[in-house]
Amino acid sequence: MKGLPYSNWHSLGNKGSLSAYNIKRAKKGNGSNMYNDYYYNGNNQRNNANMRQLYPSVAITDYGPNPFVVDISKATVHNNTFRTALWTGNHLQLTLMSIPVGGDIGLEMHPNVDQFLRMEDGQGVVQMGDSKDHLYLRQPVFNDFAIFIPAGAWHNLTNTGNKPIKLYSIYASPNHPWGTIHQTKEIAEAIEH
Repeated sequence: MKGLPYSNWHSLGNKGSLSAYNIKRAKKGNGSNMYNDYYYNGNNQRNNANMRQLYPSVAITDYGPNPFVVDISKATVHNNTFRTALWTGNHLQLTLMSIPVGGDIGLEMHPNVDQFLRMEDGQGVVQMGDSKDHLYLRQPVFNDFAIFIPAGAWHNLTNTGNKPIKLYSIYASPNHPWGTIHQTKEIAEAIEH
């Protein structure tokens, strides 16, 4: 694959402060698609290395519902907020989370939303069940673990390690308003309840 049918890598900040590649559709004067020689493609080692050097951190904002490409691992480990929506579309939402030592997400249930959690860093215990009082699944989780939470399941994730858990969460469909940023769990609970 040579390039992408999207062009105009859109700067998310200044002075090389981004690792997210927000791309907007652009056309040449003659109506044909423009191509960018510095597309981000994991199979292209030269361009992959160049992008990682040029854009070491992600500007945290909600880029949805525009086309968007990001090094999700770096964005996740650099996030220090309890919850930040990075991309919100009509049918999907990705949030970044940082759970402090001894903290937890909080026991919750989404009646109509499936959820996927991917732990980039840290360790904890996930609990799930069909009611608040019947959390029949209890599983230790670590770096690189994936957690699948079906709609209607009660769940919680508690940090049992000695550093913050860094994870990203995908909701289908979106569960938080576009642009959500909760600096702490207490702020999130005050806003959502």
